[in-house]
Amino acid sequence: MNIVDVIRSLAGFAWLAAIGLGVLAIARASRNQKTGGINSTVVVVVLLAIVLSALGAGLVFLQANQYAVVRSAFQPNGYRSQPLGPGLHWIVPFVESVPNEYTYSVARQTYTMSAVAQEGQTPGDDSIRARTKDGQEVFIDASIIYSIDVARVIQLHINWQNRFEDQVVRPTARNAIRDAVSQYGVEEIVSTKRAELEQLITDSIAAKMTQNDLLLVDFLLRDIHFSDEYAAAVEQKQIAEQQAQQAKLVVEQKKQEAEQARQVAQGQADAAVIAAKGAAEARIIQAEADAKANQLLAQSLTPELLQYQYILKLAPGVQTIFIPSGNQFILPLPGSTAAPIPQ
Repeated sequence: MNIVDVIRSLAGFAWLAAIGLGVLAIARASRNQKTGGINSTVVVVVLLAIVLSALGAGLVFLQANQYAVVRSAFQPNGYRSQPLGPGLHWIVPFVESVPNEYTYSVARQTYTMSAVAQEGQTPGDDSIRARTKDGQEVFIDASIIYSIDVARVIQLHINWQNRFEDQVVRPTARNAIRDAVSQYGVEEIVSTKRAELEQLITDSIAAKMTQNDLLLVDFLLRDIHFSDEYAAAVEQKQIAEQQAQQAKLVVEQKKQEAEQARQVAQGQADAAVIAAKGAAEARIIQAEADAKANQLLAQSLTPELLQYQYILKLAPGVQTIFIPSGNQFILPLPGSTAAPIPQ
């Protein structure tokens, strides 16, 4: 309870007291009793009641988020040119007044339209039905956060009074949403163009509300849903796409397995070629080594060495060797000529 309510309450008590004292004075006078003191008290109480009533009628207290339009008999259009802001104000009693319906909250307000019952301002399904550019029917849930333009409170009161929510906010939002949705295909508004759609609706609502003395704070595109038939078609499409994607993955997996098998076979073939090359090169190297060894061995052989090696290879039991006449060696060597034996 603010000070204005206290003063008005005191004024009411004063008037009740004055009436009570007046009745008491009349009753005493009817019984020929003295009423001088009571009459004086009645006059004082009546004067106090008048003063308190005047104060109560002349003081206006507004909360921190309230602005008020002053109805005034002094103005040609019936209103003060400036609204009253938050705080305590004085107006001319009984000539100026601020009825309750002339007081407006400038705090932010939210107007919600939803398919969920009891979620929005209107009971039941209050979502916005709209058609896309490709003829599909969609249902939009949305919220509009707005406030009254403080600088235009009087004009708002003159034009709309307290009807602005039903006659400005609601129809403006629903019309802007339908117009914007009609410019996009259904696939766009649920995927790539949703943010663009939301911005288009926001700009349209903001411009229209500014023309009607209101300020748009934010527009919230809460949900987009479809008819049962279209939702079923979308679900079937998604299932088909998932199946196609799965089949594509299987094909890709088979390709990878085939590629792995090809690479394994290629690796084995390459390993065989490398092994064959290695074996061939090893044989070449071995042959070259053998040839070189034979060459060196051939260069190192002498008749005496051959004779010596031959003797070493004889059986251990051999005691006598017969050499044909005319040969100085046991076996003649290639290219050697036996010296004649003297007669």
